[in-house]
Amino acid sequence: MTLVEWAEAVRGELGLADGKAFGKEDVDRILDLAKDAAHSVARPAAPLTTYLLGIAVGRGADPDEAAEMLSRLALARAGTEAGDS
Repeated sequence: MTLVEWAEAVRGELGLADGKAFGKEDVDRILDLAKDAAHSVARPAAPLTTYLLGIAVGRGADPDEAAEMLSRLALARAGTEAGDS
């Protein structure tokens, strides 16, 4: 099972399968954000950040814009932490 297929199965179980299908670009967006949060903040920040992205998107935020903003936030945090050493 691919991650796209898994995402579609999860969406179906949660009753979210209406509308546009979940594609590879959606999976990549989430995984890229998770990577930035995990590597720049802390590993547990990955699921927390992607969960909060989902809430924001559910409330109407643009997925690409919100993910980019959160990635910038995480990466800036890493830069701040490196400068604090």
